[in-house]
Amino acid sequence: MRFRLALNVEKHIFGNRLPLNYQYELSGVIYKILSLANAEYATWLHDNGFTFDTKQFKLFTYSRLEIPAYTIEKEFARLRINCDTVEWYISFLPEESTEKFVEGVFMNQAFQLGDCKSKVQFRVQSVQVLPYPQFEKEMTFETLSPICVSLKNSIGKTDYLSPLDERSKESILFSLLNRYHAFYGKPYSGSLDFKFDVLNTPKSTLVTFKAYTQNESKVKGYMCKFRMNADPELMKIAYESGVGMKGSQGWGMVKNILEC
Repeated sequence: MRFRLALNVEKHIFGNRLPLNYQYELSGVIYKILSLANAEYATWLHDNGFTFDTKQFKLFTYSRLEIPAYTIEKEFARLRINCDTVEWYISFLPEESTEKFVEGVFMNQAFQLGDCKSKVQFRVQSVQVLPYPQFEKEMTFETLSPICVSLKNSIGKTDYLSPLDERSKESILFSLLNRYHAFYGKPYSGSLDFKFDVLNTPKSTLVTFKAYTQNESKVKGYMCKFRMNADPELMKIAYESGVGMKGSQGWGMVKNILEC
């Protein structure tokens, strides 16, 4: 189930400057808001998720903030918001996240986003449930947050793959099959006729996790448009919980588009 949140930018509280790397911190906002209304559910979502083959899956994803007017301050690694309202998309695959539950939890909530140098306070103005697209065997998507695909190389370090890399296709399908098994409690038994074709030049983006802490790290992903051929059941998994890895940390959210 996918939601569009309209957020008021409460500039009078802390100002209007965000760090460029705010993507990871949005996951903490989701957990915190859920815990205000249902601590047991939030604990389950954070600590357990859905499990398959000792791996845990938190089956939700979210977009970057959709900011209509902004200025990038490269020298300070800041993003200045020049508008009063922004949009944020959140998608939950678990059936427990029903329309009334999420609307009731998020409506009118205020939260802060930022780091030790600058932050912005937002307030949820409205929560809108978005209709499902018609899931078909072939669909065209555009990323709302970067697709992350990574592999360990021969010396144990992490390589982040472009969506154009043939290994990305294999990894994306493998992730969808695992999440299907985790969600439905049984292995996928349908068609494995899977295609993933990138339609433009992918744009890389490097995101810092846990900035200014001892656990700081960097993760690379790619924004792009692509056409995917898959069983409609797998299309639903991709649409609701993200394409690639780290969906619950705000990677791989996509929107359905019509080809030009």
